[in-house]
Amino acid sequence: MADEEYVGGDDRLAEKLDAMDEELVESRAATLRAGLDDYDLDDEDAELLAGLAEGEDGIEYLPALPVIAIVGRPNVGKSALVNRILGRREAVVEDTPGVTRDRVTYKGEWMERRFSLVDTGGWEPDAKGIDRSVAAQAEVAIDLCDVVLFVVDAKVGATSTDEHVVRLLRKSGKPVFLVANKIDDARQEPEAAALWNLGLGEPYPVSAIHGRGVADLLDAIMEKLPDVSAVAKAEIGGPRRVAILGRPNVGKSSLLNKAAGEERVVVNELAGTTRDPVDEVVELGGKLWRLVDTAGIRRRVHLQQGADFYASLRTSAALEKAEVAVVVLDVSQSISVQDLNIIDMVLESGRALVLAFNKWDRLFDDDMENQDRRRYLEREIEQDLAHVAWAPRVNISAKTGRHLDKLVPALEKALRNWDRRIPTGKFNAFLSELVAEHPHPLRGGKQPRILFGTQAATRPPTFVLFTTGFLDPGYRRFIQRRLRELYDFEGTPIVINMRVRERRQR
Repeated sequence: MADEEYVGGDDRLAEKLDAMDEELVESRAATLRAGLDDYDLDDEDAELLAGLAEGEDGIEYLPALPVIAIVGRPNVGKSALVNRILGRREAVVEDTPGVTRDRVTYKGEWMERRFSLVDTGGWEPDAKGIDRSVAAQAEVAIDLCDVVLFVVDAKVGATSTDEHVVRLLRKSGKPVFLVANKIDDARQEPEAAALWNLGLGEPYPVSAIHGRGVADLLDAIMEKLPDVSAVAKAEIGGPRRVAILGRPNVGKSSLLNKAAGEERVVVNELAGTTRDPVDEVVELGGKLWRLVDTAGIRRRVHLQQGADFYASLRTSAALEKAEVAVVVLDVSQSISVQDLNIIDMVLESGRALVLAFNKWDRLFDDDMENQDRRRYLEREIEQDLAHVAWAPRVNISAKTGRHLDKLVPALEKALRNWDRRIPTGKFNAFLSELVAEHPHPLRGGKQPRILFGTQAATRPPTFVLFTTGFLDPGYRRFIQRRLRELYDFEGTPIVINMRVRERRQR
């Protein structure tokens, strides 16, 4: 049934609800609730009706965890060692050199001691282009850590690049553990002994892939690792988590760098530069936010291979941990199926949503092509993004920082509404008045009735309707639309579930 059948509703409903006496509203809701006792309810229903506890959000400061940075030239097994230390496959690993590009932080634990583990891209001297940016991130990681793990491929031996890294590490003055990787059995240990020549002390023979020697290495690190970091900021538990999503090369990393006020993530014209989610606590609009830059989603996950496949999985995991998603769209290009798929992914996850239209400054060039693009963009938004018309729109330039300040009010509004709860009395008054004005049409000679409604959860706002029959999808969308019109739910999806219950046999 088309939604047009349920078009209607003016401001009279809002006026009626505002004029209602609070005690009367609560009394009517209690009567409706009592009426449910005549219907067959299960244990889940009883738990729902008993009420749910609401959580509170606040900023929590924890001691700064000590930081371990893992550095080395490309393809020596740094990310494999990260995964082995963490005990799970977090970092993207592939035989191709240069898979890791950014400075990526993970939380690890050994012998009941927690620490931050920083994976870096391969360091090379005299690197150019994107490789130079990757090397710069590795150098920053050395400055911002308490202990360095210098990983060398023991089968290849020390190279001139390794000797460059040694000079860099000596200048830093940080405690360094020389890790001789790819020593898979005792017969290969003499190859590790050759690395004494680097002058960094005893090499620790390990196999990151098989786990050999990693426990001994961690025991030695724990003896040198401070309890509280001398360089890291205090851990902040409270800032809202914001995932930055979009197709490759739409400007996600530029947005994070501009917000952080530093080159926190490698940015390059090469599409797909980011492989691992990179998070950073930044201050925007006088508040702290945890922004998570994610890998660009190219196409459906099952069609991807290698690093792109694992990068997509990590992007999905980052979205699950986030509270609000900023989907970045490139206004210089048409809204694509990929863009719509990414928005659908956010809707399925139930996260709050903000749409950031990047490269907005390009539309105001004198170029005729850009002027034409400006005319078509609004039409595309109206047609392709009608299903998320409720999402706040922000027009920005991530490269220059233009209108970045407008992102904060949009995020705050989306999160405020994501957390919004409507009292049960008011919600049932809304349902009663709505059904009185626009009753559900007859289906097969019967008319489904809404017995009672309650908001089961927030984040996103989730409502449960106890009914005597299934409501048309169009009628449920009509309820959603009227909820949005009467209560401010801008920036958040709304979920309406039904529980069809039959009258109890006497």
